[in-house]
Amino acid sequence: MKRQSIQVDGLAHGDLPIPTASRVGPWLATGGIRGVDRRTHQIPEDPALQADLMYENLAAVLEAGGANPQTVLKVTVWIKSAELRPIVNPGWLRLFPDPASRPARHVLIHDLPGRMAIQCEALAICVEGPRP
Repeated sequence: MKRQSIQVDGLAHGDLPIPTASRVGPWLATGGIRGVDRRTHQIPEDPALQADLMYENLAAVLEAGGANPQTVLKVTVWIKSAELRPIVNPGWLRLFPDPASRPARHVLIHDLPGRMAIQCEALAICVEGPRP
């Protein structure tokens, strides 16, 4: 099977040769998805807004790769401090509203760079071809 790099405008890793996600067959694995505003390329100071943007960005990456929230198997979330744990769930519940059908999730505390308060990565199964 051929691997495909999946790119999403506004989520590039600067000049680094790293795609936003990678797909092999039906499998999609994302890199780090942060709470950046894809239009301005800025990370807002408000951690809750970062969390909302992170989930919006995750949804955009899934769509670009041919997956969707219903086909996500696992999400790993990194937060800068334990005090930020309450910002994780609001966007999670919007993206995965059905309690009988949610992916596995693991939240880890990590010293994220700069003002980045939250970041995630996901593993999903694709149900259609990648978006051009």
